Amino acid sequence: MILALIGFTLSGMVPITLTAVGEIIGETAGLFNIGLEGILLLSAFAGALGATAYGPLMGILIGMGVGALISLLFAIVCTYWKGTQMVAGIGINLIALGFVEFGLIRFSSSAGSFPIPDSSQLFRWITPLGLMSPIVLIALILPFFAYWFLKRTRAGLILKAAGEKPEAADVAGINVNLVRLTAAVVGGALAGLGGAYMSVAWFGFVSKGMSGGRGFIALAAVVFSGLNPILALLGGLLFGFFRSLGLWIDTLIPGFPIPAEFLQMLPYVVTLLVVSGAIGRVRFPKALGAPYKRE
Repeated sequence: MILALIGFTLSGMVPITLTAVGEIIGETAGLFNIGLEGILLLSAFAGALGATAYGPLMGILIGMGVGALISLLFAIVCTYWKGTQMVAGIGINLIALGFVEFGLIRFSSSAGSFPIPDSSQLFRWITPLGLMSPIVLIALILPFFAYWFLKRTRAGLILKAAGEKPEAADVAGINVNLVRLTAAVVGGALAGLGGAYMSVAWFGFVSKGMSGGRGFIALAAVVFSGLNPILALLGGLLFGFFRSLGLWIDTLIPGFPIPAEFLQMLPYVVTLLVVSGAIGRVRFPKALGAPYKRE
């Protein structure tokens, strides 16, 4: 049973960790995207349609492409058009809710969900922890690579300059808006991978509420990490554990005295506690959320 809980935790941390690492890359460059919930939902839906039509690998790639495209549009609005990043992110979430609900009505034969055939779902390995998608391994390795990239490479230094001192970066010949655009696209592709994972490699279906607040929990993991990808992995494991605890108890311990619905509240309670405890201690880039205007 303990191995099953570990397996549930690893599966549950994937979309949170991938999305959080992508958001760390974007915020390092100065872009704050609150629309992660919408990106997860739209990429999950697009990935499901792509996997059903063209196979699971193509479904994953389509989900990543949708996430990258949404983030590209977000970055254009918030850099070149000087839009408000908070408003743009909220708009992504609202559009996703309406579009996916419409898409489910249009493409699904069952109300409220779009099932993916077993042959169109990504393969999973048989392990002592249960069935595991290879994307779990990617989610475990990626934060270490992202940490190395941000801390040890010239490109990582350029990202930091764009978010911390965009004026100085501009004087040094760096195209600040292009750097932010690139960071947003990479971050969106990772969030898209997390969304496609949920539909194509984990649940095997899409519903309008399947993101379940994971985008907002990923934002909490970013705050918890202080823009450190490795700590974001720990945050993803923490939130993934509490996100999976209710499912684990409901599945393997029938008749448990605490209602499963109460246990399902735990990740959101933990999110509030983490954010309230860490928000004042985290140092974000000075230009985060502010469009760069050349003087």
